Amino acid sequence: MKRITLFVFIIALTINQFAQAQDPKARQILDAMSKKYQSMKAFRANFNQTLENTTSKVKENLEGEITVMGNKFRLKTEDQEIINNGNTIWTYIKSENEVNISENDPDDEAMTPDKIFTMYKKGYKSAYVEEAKEDGELCDVIELSPEDRNDPVFKVRLNISKKDKSLKSWKMFRSNGNRYTYTITNFAPNPNVDNNYFAFDKSKFKGVKVIDLR
Repeated sequence: MKRITLFVFIIALTINQFAQAQDPKARQILDAMSKKYQSMKAFRANFNQTLENTTSKVKENLEGEITVMGNKFRLKTEDQEIINNGNTIWTYIKSENEVNISENDPDDEAMTPDKIFTMYKKGYKSAYVEEAKEDGELCDVIELSPEDRNDPVFKVRLNISKKDKSLKSWKMFRSNGNRYTYTITNFAPNPNVDNNYFAFDKSKFKGVKVIDLR
């Protein structure tokens, strides 16, 4: 089963852990991007994830949808759904009709979708790389590198629209040779969702097996 390494999405969708020695130009662009998304009550995005490892000759593609509201998110892919209400995480595995329930750990160092737009603020250095076009749109390319040399993610490269400061795509480089590329294919600010959307409703999944790991 393909698994998404959360928006290690989500920068990896997932930016509350990045940069003390900041390039002023890069920081200005990152701050503008962060302000844009944090001003929204919620947002929904469709994305493509590509995993590549040239050594292992691996290339996998995954499509998904993510809805984020504050520290809550709901992530849907072909194989599974992950729901996090800030306290509890439900992981629903479609092929098994099974949901695993666990406690959310806010101190978990794994990148999560609600952090994607603030992770640059602590623990990483940022640098302005260049201007580049993505789907015909001019973007600023920003590179983040960890201050911790033991961090398995040794580089993250972001493409941020010059026009509206939206995050168009990002690429994450891991020390094991894996390269994850995330591309936003559709974005909707402030969708009509409430707190109930960020909880697993057992009645909507007939016969589901519940495994409580709390």
